Amino acid sequence: MACAICEIRRPRRFCPGVRGDICTLCCGTSREVTVNCPLDCEYLREAHRREKPADFDFSKMPNQDIQVTEEFLAKNEELVMGLGNALAVAALHTDDVIDYDVREALDSLIRTFRTLQSGVLYESLPTNPLAANIYRLVQDAVDKFRTEETQRLGMSKTRDADVLGGLVFLQRLEFDRNNGRKLGRAFLEFLGGFYQSERGAAEPPASSLILP
Repeated sequence: MACAICEIRRPRRFCPGVRGDICTLCCGTSREVTVNCPLDCEYLREAHRREKPADFDFSKMPNQDIQVTEEFLAKNEELVMGLGNALAVAALHTDDVIDYDVREALDSLIRTFRTLQSGVLYESLPTNPLAANIYRLVQDAVDKFRTEETQRLGMSKTRDADVLGGLVFLQRLEFDRNNGRKLGRAFLEFLGGFYQSERGAAEPPASSLILP
């Protein structure tokens, strides 16, 4: 019996991505490159724990004019947690989504909320249908957050600028956690810390990533 990928070496583990047994070398070289690895794969999770972040020149980070400070995050903790949870739910309930789909959705959301700063809404809907679905679900979550806030406080105190700052923070987390693989899901696994499953709300993932 040979590896289901290379058809040469002896298989050592079962790969849920190809639904067959593969060798360790193919697991390492094909993972999230040619194989669409599910997040519940134990070898994928172990690889995410061990791998180094992809090289990225953070001087080229988009939206550097938007400041996201520790003070902002503390003041808007409920909003940022809500956005993180909404993004996680949207991404993890959209089949075949990878980190780059989430990056595209966040980019379009930020573009849309930037236009609101000028008082004129111009919706930047992604052409990628997976990113577009995430975009719509997060938009719906923002509307719901504001509605519930109004019901609770008699008004919505969440400004468009606050939502924009929260989205930019999540965008920076995505750039920080993205492992650079074509089908990578390292950020999605990280984002799962926001996800409220049937077992209850998970603790938010810790990060000290505060950029200009």
